[in-house]
Amino acid sequence: MLTKFVSIAVLLGAAGVALATPQIQHWQAPSGARVYFVEDHGLPMLDVAVNFPAGGGFDTAGKVGVAQVAFGMLDLGAQDLSEDDIARRLADIGAQMGGNFDSDRAGLSLRTLSKAEERDAALDILARCLQQPLFPEAVLAREKARLIAALKEAETQPESIADKAFGKAVFGAHPYGWHTEVADVEKIQRADLEGFYRTHYAASRAVVALMGDISRAQAEAIAQRLTANLPAAGAGTQIAPVLIRIDPSEQRIAHPASQSHILIGTPGVARNDEDYFPLYVGNYILGGGGFVSRLMNEVREKRGLAYSVYSYFMPMQQPGAFQIGLQTKKEQADEALRLVRQTLRTFVDQGVTEKELRAAKQNIVGGFPLRIDSNKKIIDYLSVIGYYELPLTYLDDFTVRVEQVTTRQVRDAFKRRIDPDALATVIVGAPDGMAGKE
Repeated sequence: MLTKFVSIAVLLGAAGVALATPQIQHWQAPSGARVYFVEDHGLPMLDVAVNFPAGGGFDTAGKVGVAQVAFGMLDLGAQDLSEDDIARRLADIGAQMGGNFDSDRAGLSLRTLSKAEERDAALDILARCLQQPLFPEAVLAREKARLIAALKEAETQPESIADKAFGKAVFGAHPYGWHTEVADVEKIQRADLEGFYRTHYAASRAVVALMGDISRAQAEAIAQRLTANLPAAGAGTQIAPVLIRIDPSEQRIAHPASQSHILIGTPGVARNDEDYFPLYVGNYILGGGGFVSRLMNEVREKRGLAYSVYSYFMPMQQPGAFQIGLQTKKEQADEALRLVRQTLRTFVDQGVTEKELRAAKQNIVGGFPLRIDSNKKIIDYLSVIGYYELPLTYLDDFTVRVEQVTTRQVRDAFKRRIDPDALATVIVGAPDGMAGKE
């Protein structure tokens, strides 16, 4: 089976001032697909990614897990190609196929040599997987068994238990908070996969990203080749709105792990939200900047309550989670939790200092070259820019937008988005005698 590179996190990104950013070309293919292309002849390579609004957020009640299984089987059998044929032919030409799956998006990616013979052979395989997947019954049975085994194993792991409980606490009945259960997988039939594919893998919904050693004319032909025979119609691309404000809750779940696993959060920000940049920069100061963050300083450096503590925003089509996470000894879990809450409240109430803001900006801008130092990273950005319909100048504009963020904007954005009195808290491996509190 081919290796899947499943994305669980959406790129936050930054752009540099002095570094030349990729020149992005954009057009709509005759199939209706939106195409984003960066021409670069520096290496004899081509990277391609084709994404669709077909992530887990498009599952429906009673059909949870169908999106994930449909994605997982795209390259496990296509017209005139078994999964072994696909793997063998890719290996013969030195090509690699991967994929992307999250709550919003699903799709396949390809890396191949740009020489015509290898490139055309690799693209033929990708085209068949995208446009003629078979979803074989025998392979489906095997994949269901594999997924069920993985889910049963996850039910014993404190990290997985915490993630599942946290998703439900933050998103409630919204699909962003759904987690596939064993019973969900057992119900999935081949007809479910075929129906989901026809509905969500439509040509008019496809976003094609290309990066590498081809011309504009070749890119146009490739994009059309990969999407011309996709289903012609599809469902809408909008996911149901997320309830921004949630009621406070706390779950303490018993587990024999030696440490307590703590998650705290709330719905945060959407990808195209006007508060994105103040929240991004502010969160770097709060808990996204590693050892220079406030949470790390307060929880680890000053008191030694955890080896690591972090915070992040997960920008999605709808507001994804704002999350703070840490692990700590059971006997000090309550102390660590109080400190994290206190640090967050102070941050929201008082905002950041000019010194903190200046240092955060310098680190974000200075680290940008490492974010676009490979074709793989650039193709990931192209996919994000294309899917969320961000400006073609997104990479050029990013550091300008970062530099424009003020301390007042950070404070105002956090006050609007993060209410310290309306957070979901999950503690797995709760201190003895405290499990079960809601």
